[in-house]
Amino acid sequence: MRKRERENPCGVCGHYHKYEEGEVCGVCGHRAPVSSDKASLQVSAFPSVILPDFLYLGSYDNASRSELLKTQGITRVLNTVPACQNLYKNSFTYHCLQDGKNLQFDDAIQFLEQCERDKAPVLVHCMSGKNRSPAIVIAYLMKSRGWRLPQSYQWVKERRSSVELSQAVYQQLQEYEQKIFGSSDSSNPPLPTFPPAGAPSFNFGFLKANDPVPVPIPAFNNIGATSIFARTPLEVPPHEFTFGAGQTQKSVSESLANPSCTDIPMDST
Repeated sequence: MRKRERENPCGVCGHYHKYEEGEVCGVCGHRAPVSSDKASLQVSAFPSVILPDFLYLGSYDNASRSELLKTQGITRVLNTVPACQNLYKNSFTYHCLQDGKNLQFDDAIQFLEQCERDKAPVLVHCMSGKNRSPAIVIAYLMKSRGWRLPQSYQWVKERRSSVELSQAVYQQLQEYEQKIFGSSDSSNPPLPTFPPAGAPSFNFGFLKANDPVPVPIPAFNNIGATSIFARTPLEVPPHEFTFGAGQTQKSVSESLANPSCTDIPMDST
């Protein structure tokens, strides 16, 4: 590595790698976002809210944006990757897990429980916010809320869709669930779901609780219903509706013999 690059570490992870050229950091795995990630860069600037006003989940990039964290009231940070630096020691209270392979659930949960008692919003992060840190959050929900692994995972996944647990990490969660509950049976009732604010509502024709009672539609084919064609016939003599083609021979003869008739026969002209 050239001397200039050695003097200018990565501004995000603090290690020396060719960040602008897309080189992956050999220490913590940090890399520049690829083209598919750039579209969601603005959206991912803020960490995901797991429990409002308390528990946040994110990446190392989120942890590097101190001003954005302050706007959300975050004062403490749980770093799940030992190789990642704690960037702002004067601004946040940090707690870092020391094992880079096996997740120390009890150590992390003890720190998070203290944050909840102190009512101190906390960010839990790893490098990408997809594997290690979501596992810590899931374990915390199982321990503190009494939720089983499937429900805890679903809760986190709905609030951070990019979560992708590895098989090894998920196996650690299964073992921790068995440690807490004594088994891996997830027979407890499902958790309530909260749709995102402002989302369109689709009821597919079913009434909601506050919907007005609809006006009944006239029935034309129900048995016993009055048909629109079953009307009382008009009492009109038949001769009132006769036309020229239906006139009797007698009325025609009388019209021709009547000298005062206004109709002039065409033969007389």
